[in-house]
Amino acid sequence: MDTTQAVRIKTVVAQDGVIHLFGPFRAGETVEVIVLNEPAPAEEERYPLRGSPYTYVDPFAGVADDEWDALK
Repeated sequence: MDTTQAVRIKTVVAQDGVIHLFGPFRAGETVEVIVLNEPAPAEEERYPLRGSPYTYVDPFAGVADDEWDALK
C-alpha cells in the first residue's frame, strides 16, 4: 500500500540562498524535495492596456450624479 502524499509549499528563497520548509513533517522523517522556479508572467500579460491610447471626453464631469440619494 502506497501512503505517499504530496505537499505543496510555496516559499521565497532567502538572501543567502536558503529555503526554509514548514510543513507536516516530523524530525528525522525522510522527504524528497523537488524545486521548481515559478516564472514571472510576461510583461505584456501583466499590463495588457499599457501603451494603448486614451482620451478624457469630459474629465471634470460628475459621475453617477443620479445615483446619489442626497441630490434627489
